[in-house]
Amino acid sequence: MQTLRMHARSALFDVWGDHIAARGGRAPIAALVRLLAALDISEPAVRTAVSRMVRQGWLVSKPTPQGAGYELTDRARARLDDASRRIYRTSAAPVWEGRWHLVVLPQIRNRSRRDRVRAALGFLGYAPLDGGTWLAPRPAAGLAASLAAEDVQAYCFHGTPSTVGGHGSTRPEVMDPAALARTVWVLDELATAYRRWHQQAGEWAEQAGPDTDDERQFAARSLLVHEWRKFLFTDPTLPAELLPADWPGHAAAELFDRESARLGPAAARFVDACLHAAGA
Repeated sequence: MQTLRMHARSALFDVWGDHIAARGGRAPIAALVRLLAALDISEPAVRTAVSRMVRQGWLVSKPTPQGAGYELTDRARARLDDASRRIYRTSAAPVWEGRWHLVVLPQIRNRSRRDRVRAALGFLGYAPLDGGTWLAPRPAAGLAASLAAEDVQAYCFHGTPSTVGGHGSTRPEVMDPAALARTVWVLDELATAYRRWHQQAGEWAEQAGPDTDDERQFAARSLLVHEWRKFLFTDPTLPAELLPADWPGHAAAELFDRESARLGPAAARFVDACLHAAGA
């Protein structure tokens, strides 16, 4: 099966969010090693990624009868719960009221900290307007927690953007919200990414038919989820009023829903087998 190279840390987030969280949120390291081996990720890479996730506050060490084990922190559970709701669209998007949510960040001098804040805002559906000002169609539930984790205090506003000047006009004009969305989130590039994903995902699903073993179907489903999860950082889940009528994200979502559900039972059996083998 055609595969893409997965980073161990990202794969661990996927496996934890898609499987282990629903099984109590704790797993022995031996089970994690076996699960990620199916994704061509080596044991040293798994152990290094786990140690890094502990340092970053995503996991805590929890000894098990089978040896070293790890459990999600409250922060990680909240992050994965939010990601799961968005990946599987388990809650309906609220009606858009036509107002935008703006977040104005202070100057963050530390580059690593600044990058983490920007990544968190992107994950929550915000896009940069200019400098430290970020825009989203609605407030994100995880905004306060994400900023607090980095000890950042921001100013937040609701508003309707307008344009002033140009062509001799001195009166402000309300900006077309769909035009603003196309500009801020570069929707043409996002549409291209959805079409590319749709083609690749169809090929991956075909290579993991019902006659393939559980491990292969687990790997295929993991790849689908891994690549689909990347859209959480680029797609702000805009309301229908701001999207083109032929938005390719809808067809891509239908394919993801169908194939992830088809591959789900076999993937679950493989996860259970790995946890059982490790004595979880």
